Amino acid sequence: MRAVRMTAPGVLELVEAPTPTAGPGEVLLRVGAAGACHSDLHILDAPPGLFPTPMTLGHEIAGTVDSVGPGVAGWSPGDHAAVYGIIGCGHCRACLRGLENQCRTVPVGGIGLSRDGGLAEHVVVPASRLLHVGDLDLTQVAPLTDAGLTPYHAIELARNKLRPGTTCVVIGIGGLGHMAVQILAATTAVRIVAVDTNVAALDLAGRLGAHDVVRAGPDTVERIREIVGPPPDGADVVLDIVGAQPTLDTARQVIATGGQLLLVGLAGGTLPVRPVADEPPTVPLETSVQVPFWGTRAELQEVIALARAGRLHADVQTFPLEQAPEAYEALRRGEIHGRAVIVP
Repeated sequence: MRAVRMTAPGVLELVEAPTPTAGPGEVLLRVGAAGACHSDLHILDAPPGLFPTPMTLGHEIAGTVDSVGPGVAGWSPGDHAAVYGIIGCGHCRACLRGLENQCRTVPVGGIGLSRDGGLAEHVVVPASRLLHVGDLDLTQVAPLTDAGLTPYHAIELARNKLRPGTTCVVIGIGGLGHMAVQILAATTAVRIVAVDTNVAALDLAGRLGAHDVVRAGPDTVERIREIVGPPPDGADVVLDIVGAQPTLDTARQVIATGGQLLLVGLAGGTLPVRPVADEPPTVPLETSVQVPFWGTRAELQEVIALARAGRLHADVQTFPLEQAPEAYEALRRGEIHGRAVIVP
């Protein structure tokens, strides 16, 4: 079969690889779609030894069951499935509570992270990682498993603050951000403020349910403050989907006293926090800061339900498997709108 593999740190190649076979408790999927995520770029850029090589990338996966291994029940050839990419240890307190994204034994383990992923014509996954998706288009399903799940999980963490009449600022309307806007619109009655440098991304956010859009620039904080009010008021919740220094600085300057700041993006910024009431404060008093990671299987089931109800739709650019390296380079250059999806 054809597969796109990281053959050495920073090197992504289309290669011929043996078609895997499903073992006990496993399912062989014929990959229908695999999302290209910024996290894959972090894997490619990671120091040698942090991730195994060679390894097939791709942790956002949707496909069709090809065959099932011994002991698998509930799945038959031809079934369509989404893949929950995290594989925790299954034994720590977090995993036993269904919080495999908080596994205390395996720091970052999963399909396309510590074992072969979905940038291939076939992939083997544990049957426990699969969820039924009905008749959803597989190019829509693949982004749900991370680009949909990650902001959904972040929003769930802030659910108590997302009351009717509150305001949520979403910084970064890309693969995750455009899904965050839709999830907020579908599951809350908050005022949604979308922030991005790209006019087309802001136009998309407006069509998807954002009440206000702000083009990021030198006056970003001032323009958001015109919407959310002056300190100590402000945004009740801020989702920073980027995580770069400029976006983190914006986030901490527009959050309200007692607000909740969720750092979703991994672009390397730093958030200063000092437990003093200085003026101006680095972060307002009573503010909580969380760093969400992916989400749970139960939350992915809810994301799929939103999509099946027509309330969540991924804006995708599709690429054939042989163009996956080019898709990642376009992603690195910021040229992808919505989500890049590889279709083997």
